[in-house]
Amino acid sequence: MPAKKKAKKSKAKPKAKAKAKKPVAKKAKKAAPKVKAKRKPNPAFMKPLRPDDALAAVIGPQARPRTEITKSIWTYIKKNGLQDKTVRTQINADDKLRAVFNGRGAVSMFEMTKLVAGHLKD
Repeated sequence: MPAKKKAKKSKAKPKAKAKAKKPVAKKAKKAAPKVKAKRKPNPAFMKPLRPDDALAAVIGPQARPRTEITKSIWTYIKKNGLQDKTVRTQINADDKLRAVFNGRGAVSMFEMTKLVAGHLKD
């Protein structure tokens, strides 16, 4: 007699049906308005400094903060067209600025503030 084959039982567990999730109403959070804090200027930059005679010929004799002195020098440079046309970072000195730049005919704008600092007094 032929042997009957037994049907193999699956040992795998039947998958559970996923429960439908109900949407949960979340409380809306109000975003705090972004307030950008105003930067305080560095007191060292705001301290009035007196220019010496060479620098006073360019910007005037009154004592001003360092930031205002730099702005005044740039105003003078642009008014007199002293910024180099091809190399925009170079400043070509006229007679007044040559005294401030220690006799140099052209300086980089990055060197300018270093050279000007030597002409300021407390």
